Amino acid sequence: MSFSMKEDLCCSICQDIFRDPVVLFCSHSFCKCCLNNWWQGKIILECPLCKTTSTTSDPPCNLVLKQLCEAFLQRQRNKGPPKPRFPSIPEPEVTCSLHGEKFKLFCVEDKQLLCLVCQHSDEHAGHKLKPIAEVAELQRKELRKTLEPLQEKLKVFKEEQETLDHTAEHVKLQVQQTEGRIKEQFRKLRLFLNKEEKNRIAALRTEESNKTRELHLKIDALSKEVDALSRTIRDTEEMLKAEDVSLLQSFKTAVQNIQQRTLLENPKPVSGALIDVAKHLGNLNFNIWNKMKQLVSYTPVVLDPNTANSELILSEDLTSVRCGQKKGVPDNPERFDFFRIVLGSEAFMSGTYSWDVEVGDNTDWFVGVASYGVQRKGKHPSHLWRIGCIDGKYIARSMSDPSTDLSQIRKLSRIRVVLDRNIGKLLFFDLDTNTVIHTFKYSFNEKLFPYFNTSNESPLRILPENLCLKQS
Repeated sequence: MSFSMKEDLCCSICQDIFRDPVVLFCSHSFCKCCLNNWWQGKIILECPLCKTTSTTSDPPCNLVLKQLCEAFLQRQRNKGPPKPRFPSIPEPEVTCSLHGEKFKLFCVEDKQLLCLVCQHSDEHAGHKLKPIAEVAELQRKELRKTLEPLQEKLKVFKEEQETLDHTAEHVKLQVQQTEGRIKEQFRKLRLFLNKEEKNRIAALRTEESNKTRELHLKIDALSKEVDALSRTIRDTEEMLKAEDVSLLQSFKTAVQNIQQRTLLENPKPVSGALIDVAKHLGNLNFNIWNKMKQLVSYTPVVLDPNTANSELILSEDLTSVRCGQKKGVPDNPERFDFFRIVLGSEAFMSGTYSWDVEVGDNTDWFVGVASYGVQRKGKHPSHLWRIGCIDGKYIARSMSDPSTDLSQIRKLSRIRVVLDRNIGKLLFFDLDTNTVIHTFKYSFNEKLFPYFNTSNESPLRILPENLCLKQS
């Protein structure tokens, strides 16, 4: 087999002849063990070459390629060990160009290699000479020491490369999950709109049916009256053409019939017979929008999953958080890596803001605000103003100040956080009794984010606001 064919039989991961080759949907083949090692710990299973996502974690064996590789290896075994492409060239000995002797010494002053004859020359008289092995060992140590920062830098670069690879995979996962949630939300909206459309068209058809039935009843009654009047007129006109004797005999009856018909009231115009178009079309968009309040909700604070500690689990709508098992998320700069903290997605700059939090049965939590410069890595996050509960005891903490005991308050279930940046106040209310729990006074200069911290499986939940559509 040609050398090029041998390259075709090599796995692109291990650069060796395929062992138990498997083939992916994109037609690329790899050793089974190489592919499994490549996929180990990865969330999205991609082809190492073209990055196409694999639909299975157990791809089928490439039988044709396996047979070719076995035939190639058998032929290589029959040929015996391969001959070296180039003859080995012994490393030349380093000798003195003046005397032809091997270098044995090193001149410390001149930084030169010397043979035994060179050491007696006037050029190096009185110089400090050392054995080559001793000097080489010292320089090896110096070189190793010099190399250490570069090795550390390489380690940092490789770690950052792995982090970026993990981040790229996580970005794909975020896109998939977010796209799915967007589609689900729009599916619900479409279902609501389709149902609302059918209901409104059904109401229009019902009104049409009722009014058409009433009109038909009136038309039928009027048709009977028209027929009776027409018949009376026709009979009278026939009598006028009759003989005198016959006319005189029927005259009285004819006059009574005519007078009876004359007493009939004239038909009145039908009111309200038309479709009430205004009822069906008037403010249609607004009325549907107003009705959608039962389907949608609004929370003044939305959690930012990119800041959440790896042990926190956020709800799909990003309005509640609880503690769970550690997830394999990237350690991006925005994420808290030690404390189980997550921040709100929007920063507050000026004005007054408020949001309500349901703590429920959670016994280990904190809520409040964090400044833009909050310490996100390590054990000492600063720039925090919050109240919370530890082992059932309520406390308030601000920056690095000592904790304030809040043991006098009743058991908390729902808390309202009110931030007034204009006057520099952060207030916490017991929402069930509408009483102030604690107040922080501080001249907030940085951006502030809503702050949440929990170590329980019981969630902290941001409560939605009541929607109110105002008509001006």
